[in-house]
Amino acid sequence: MRRSLVLTDETARHWFRASLPPHVKRDLLPIPAEALWQLTRADVRGVASTYVAMTLAIFAFIV
Repeated sequence: MRRSLVLTDETARHWFRASLPPHVKRDLLPIPAEALWQLTRADVRGVASTYVAMTLAIFAFIV
């Protein structure tokens, strides 16, 4: 009988997560996909500050 070197967990659904040992997977928290796509105030502030900084930098190089 031939066995794999690493026993995989088929419920992980990803080849890397399936190859992790059980003591590592125990600490992983499932994050729902909806939580990843929520726009927060920090996201808007980051985009606005990057836009302003890049606009000022380009303007400084032109002038």
